[in-house]
Amino acid sequence: MRTETSKLTSKYQATIPEAVRKVMHLRAGDIVAFDINGDEVRLRKASPVDIAFARALEGTLGEWMSEADEEAYRDL
Repeated sequence: MRTETSKLTSKYQATIPEAVRKVMHLRAGDIVAFDINGDEVRLRKASPVDIAFARALEGTLGEWMSEADEEAYRDL
């Protein structure tokens, strides 16, 4: 098994290492999904169903975009 690492920025963003991008055939603009099971997280290339589901939810999440919400949930 091989391990790759990436450092989080102050905005909690990370670069996907080149070796991982190659294995997953990822290109700029691709969408990735995070499957969460307990304390384990699996990264995978998002499927069309994942993308459709996320887009369907976008219109319902506007109520969570205020500065007060950002401040309240910043430390999560």
